[in-house]
Amino acid sequence: MKIMKITAALALSISVLPTFAYAETKGLNQIEHIVVIYLENRSFDSLFGLFPNANGLANAKNAPPQIDESGQIYKTLPAVKNDDRFPEDLPNEPFDIARYVGLDAKHPDLTHRFFTHQMQIDGGKNDRFAQLSSASALTMGHYDLSGTALWEYAKEFTLADNFFQAAFGGSFLNHQWLICACTPEFKDAPEELKAWRNDTLTNKPSKDPLVTKDDYAVGTIQPFYPPFDTEYTENRLPPQYQATIGDRLSEKGVSWAWYAGGWNDAVAERKTDDNFQYHHQPFVYYANFAPNSAARNEHLKDRSQLFVDLKNDFPKVVFFKPSGSKNQHPGYATIHDADAEVKEIVEAIRGSSSWSKTAIVITYDEFGGFWDHVAPPQLDRWGAGTRIPAIIMSPFAKKGHIDHTLYDTTSILKLIENRFDLKPLSTRDANANGLQDAFQF
Repeated sequence: MKIMKITAALALSISVLPTFAYAETKGLNQIEHIVVIYLENRSFDSLFGLFPNANGLANAKNAPPQIDESGQIYKTLPAVKNDDRFPEDLPNEPFDIARYVGLDAKHPDLTHRFFTHQMQIDGGKNDRFAQLSSASALTMGHYDLSGTALWEYAKEFTLADNFFQAAFGGSFLNHQWLICACTPEFKDAPEELKAWRNDTLTNKPSKDPLVTKDDYAVGTIQPFYPPFDTEYTENRLPPQYQATIGDRLSEKGVSWAWYAGGWNDAVAERKTDDNFQYHHQPFVYYANFAPNSAARNEHLKDRSQLFVDLKNDFPKVVFFKPSGSKNQHPGYATIHDADAEVKEIVEAIRGSSSWSKTAIVITYDEFGGFWDHVAPPQLDRWGAGTRIPAIIMSPFAKKGHIDHTLYDTTSILKLIENRFDLKPLSTRDANANGLQDAFQF
């Protein structure tokens, strides 16, 4: 009951926020460049649960324990399947993954789907994560990041410990919310994409519907336009026509770019070992960025071009998406490799002439199936989902600061909109806090 009251209070705080507050915009014109580095699939507690003075694992001791299908508390967590590095009798509580799998090694992926995620949250109790995860006990794992670049940046600048993924579920949908604050539509979607599948042995969800009954795409679907994964050529998402943050910026003549690791190779259909993830490229889903369009040629770029542009004509708004091998996604990327990638990008920016007027936001698309002890705010039918890390770096960012302000992914859009005087994309970003408490001008 206590958790539900907290959730309701957070939801209320969102509903009464002004859409355009002086406190959110004062001094923002001193920032000329906003850079968003978008990593993959980690909850706040799983990476920053041990961060000093943050709302982390020290505050999770009274969180509800994980329960089984009958609602009974697990005596020990269900074993991690197909990975004998983990013991079969882990206590029903958070544990240090590094005891079994180091920062430089890969561990299994975890369930992170739209409908299952809501079941895991269980009305704010967050007590069905292990029960409904393909990786079982691993969902309760965390790392000690001290000594990594991400940890040091959080220590030096601002760490937001009340920042939530915009939508329930996985990467596809949350990338969409990053650029349009919306859920894509799939009119007349095949019924097979709306079907719920259960494992015949466990009766647990084995596959969420990719499309809701009222035709919104919420699961991983390939784009209509290339590049897309050629193994999934059927039932691609029809072209989207909603306004994106890119459209808003272009309307105002504000330069911007989405840089992605492996983009040039993917467009050229060259096979590489960077594990390019097609559904991590949200602008490709929109008709305005179809192949050979002026907008695609101008705004969608390869990682290598970022370093060129940084020396010549750095855009006002930048999104950077690492390749799959360097994005920290469980199953196919390590903590260490992603940390090194972030450090290379950040230090290049800090060493450039643009740094003195730049703000960098390092965050994650979604929770990746990892547990977090904080109940997400109830914003609308789409989210918010689980709490994720967010680090705000800038000469104007507060130093050594923990920001407890309520944010979600659309807060990034609100920051961009406030800075460049753009119209909101939806009610969600209109009502979001715009990361204003991370700065001191």
